[in-house]
Amino acid sequence: MAKKDKKSKEVEKKMRNAQKQERKAAKKDKKQKTRGKGEEDSDDEDVDLDAILAEYQAKQELFLKVTEEVSEPPSPRASATIVASPSNENELLLFGGEFFNGSLASFYNDLFVYNVNRDEWKRVTSPNSPLPRSGHAVTRGGNTGGLFLFGGEFSSPKQGTFYHYNDFWRLEPSTREWTRLESKGKSPPSRSGHRMVYFKQYIILFGGFQDTSQQTKYLNDLWIYDCTTYTWHEPKLPAGTGKPDARSSFSFLPHESGCIMFGGYSRVKTTATSQKQVKGGSRPGTQKVTLKPVIHQDTWFLRITPPSSDAPSGTLPAVRWERRPKKPANAPNPPRAGATMCAHRGRGIMFGGVHDVEESEEGIDSEFFNILYAWNVDRNRYFQLTLRRPKTSTKQKASDRSRRDRGKQTEDELLRNLKALEMGAKIDDEEAQNKMQLDEENDNEPAKPAKTVSFEMPHPRFNAQLTVQGDVLYIFGGTFEKGDQEYTLDEMWAIDLNKLDGVREIYKRDVQDWQIEEDSEDDDDEEEDDDEEDSDVDMEDAQSTAGSVPTQVSTTASSVVADEETTLEESSAFTDGLPFPRPFESLREFFDRTKIPWQEIVISDLQKSGDSAHLSPKEISTKGFQRAEDKWWDCREEIRVLEDEQTEAGIGEVVSLADKQSVQAGPGRRR
Repeated sequence: MAKKDKKSKEVEKKMRNAQKQERKAAKKDKKQKTRGKGEEDSDDEDVDLDAILAEYQAKQELFLKVTEEVSEPPSPRASATIVASPSNENELLLFGGEFFNGSLASFYNDLFVYNVNRDEWKRVTSPNSPLPRSGHAVTRGGNTGGLFLFGGEFSSPKQGTFYHYNDFWRLEPSTREWTRLESKGKSPPSRSGHRMVYFKQYIILFGGFQDTSQQTKYLNDLWIYDCTTYTWHEPKLPAGTGKPDARSSFSFLPHESGCIMFGGYSRVKTTATSQKQVKGGSRPGTQKVTLKPVIHQDTWFLRITPPSSDAPSGTLPAVRWERRPKKPANAPNPPRAGATMCAHRGRGIMFGGVHDVEESEEGIDSEFFNILYAWNVDRNRYFQLTLRRPKTSTKQKASDRSRRDRGKQTEDELLRNLKALEMGAKIDDEEAQNKMQLDEENDNEPAKPAKTVSFEMPHPRFNAQLTVQGDVLYIFGGTFEKGDQEYTLDEMWAIDLNKLDGVREIYKRDVQDWQIEEDSEDDDDEEEDDDEEDSDVDMEDAQSTAGSVPTQVSTTASSVVADEETTLEESSAFTDGLPFPRPFESLREFFDRTKIPWQEIVISDLQKSGDSAHLSPKEISTKGFQRAEDKWWDCREEIRVLEDEQTEAGIGEVVSLADKQSVQAGPGRRR
């Protein structure tokens, strides 16, 4: 009997495990909807999406005009878009997104405006704005101004049915006015997960995916929109040239000669053969077609040649895909999906991502990242950016002492006034009244809370939204998985890309609770407790290792100084014969030191083109500063590495004696 009871318990345990694996498989399909947007419908609900969207439209038409009012930060959402306003250097614009709490999905079409100077959010309502969506793409309009939006998706609350958009919109940032653009001819089909960039008066769209009732179809078609003729074109590529594979969620950055693309995510069909156990071993069993996730690691450059000035109106630019033969140097390893990137001064800034290290019957074992990278697109090289703790300079210490002295003087003056009052002296009534009134006004004015600054990167995540405004990187939201639960992070951070002096918290709220589905309530309690404990440990490990970066340092100060010029000369950025910045040298200091060579370079270029007579000395100086600024940012990452090495070795700024005209060589030079 004991053996029978033991055998029956084993059978029951196997049945429970089988049921649990089925539930995990269904949840795993829902996870893929965020990264690659799913396989088949996850429920059989009968929902009329057109009716839901018509209801949204009717509610929206109740707004009679564009209004904006001060509000709390946006509600938590994923797959939204946040961009820096092209018309106001103090504003960020956020639109759309979705939120899934484990049970129901919500989609948004509200426009939020964040004022950087005032630390203030405003919510904009409009009678004419795009319908709720997520996974859409937004880009600046280049030299035509404005912001442009295309596509996206909408689903039923239980995500059983999906709807992809193919509408095209223009937003005027200054007036908050939306305008739907109708193309004169053929236009791109509906999609999500695509990317758009701008080049001169053109908008370039590539890739994405479409959900069908059978599968998820990934796209690799290329479209160009001419903002002057209001038409879409699907350019013909030169015969015999290649093009990127179909993908979504890739990095797409503007370039002075076109645009450049890296990475992406897709799922491709593959045939898996099961192994059948037989006596004496195993033999191939049945074949099954599955979808295998692919994280792309290739780099493509889209070269765009605009038509000549004497070409007929409506002539299309010539385009050509060029694959870079080598993989990017120092690329993030391991490869990761959901790592988002934005453009900053000719380079890409990447953050976050997730790597599925193992996929088995037990589910996906994922590793999340919070490392910040800079991608030099011209040299196809990645640099890891690390935060620096600010140092208190001598001037700051002197300033602190001065403030303390002033504070002591104020205290002494207060004591003298109190003594005079005790002796019966009178203070002028009008002056006292004005002072009291000013104190009351200061008391009534709400004080802005000081922003928290951290020297650890934000929590690991994937699919965060990034944008740069005024050399400051803003990180909005993102997604993190804990066990079988997926959380949308409700926060926003800012990092100064020039100083890297910490992460400033714009706002941070607790994530909302995950709604447990009914089919998971009958799970074995002991197994649930074990899973929860394991996921808690994973979360703690991720937080403890956040931002930890190995750094190579020099062993002695003399080795850093001796190897400085050799290190610089080995880099291609320093072998082009142009002036280059030095460690700890600001942009202004670099230009002050090298402005004459830069102006000579500009004059030489103008003489070659025959345009030197049309520019004033001030314009030549301006162009020289622009060239110096481009060079300063191009060399920034290599210089930053040298600065870290010198700081670790106890070296400050390395001064060139050749620049010190008052210092002469000789016995007294080192004094």
